[in-house]
Amino acid sequence: MSGAFQYKPKFVDIRIRPPKPGEDDPPRVSDLKPGEKPCDWPGCRAPGVAKAPKSREHLNEHYLFCAPHAGQYNRNWNFFEGMTEAQMTAAHEARLTGDRPTWQFKASRFSREAASFAAKFGSGAAAKGAGQYQDPFGIFRHTATEKPVEPARRLGRIERRALSELDLDDSADGPTIRARYAELVKLCHPDANGGDRSAEHRLQRVLRAYKALQQAKLV
Repeated sequence: MSGAFQYKPKFVDIRIRPPKPGEDDPPRVSDLKPGEKPCDWPGCRAPGVAKAPKSREHLNEHYLFCAPHAGQYNRNWNFFEGMTEAQMTAAHEARLTGDRPTWQFKASRFSREAASFAAKFGSGAAAKGAGQYQDPFGIFRHTATEKPVEPARRLGRIERRALSELDLDDSADGPTIRARYAELVKLCHPDANGGDRSAEHRLQRVLRAYKALQQAKLV
């Protein structure tokens, strides 16, 4: 073939702006892997990996952004923008209930259950007749004016041992413990026994037991 018919391209690079040295080509749609979708940000062709709601009225509709554009979108996103205080409270309650209506568990006084209860047990504390209930075992005699029974205090092994060292039972209160402690100190202290130190070991155990009860807030 002669040189007159040899093909010579007119342009070496037909792009509008040739890439600079060391600059990578921007991603193209054809570069996406199978199953990937491009980012919905205008002009971005990177793979979309994060969902973002389009608006608070359409929370089930999402944009698909790449990671950098998802972060930029979230920084500018404000769900409560333009809402009043009442609207914000209503929106928060709707999120707690799944945006579904709620009802009280208490039955109406006109319901069938309320009528059945009134027929069996009466409509008040002073009800008489067929609806008056009987309480032979006194189960329902407790009223709000009665003093509630205090639960038994729970003592550990150290506290039980300390009370035993003072010859007291588990129900001993603060004044009883202090009185018994003073009594044992007088009995075991050498000054109260004419200098006799035979009970000094007993005195040391009493002091340690009282200190343990103080740390346990029992005194």
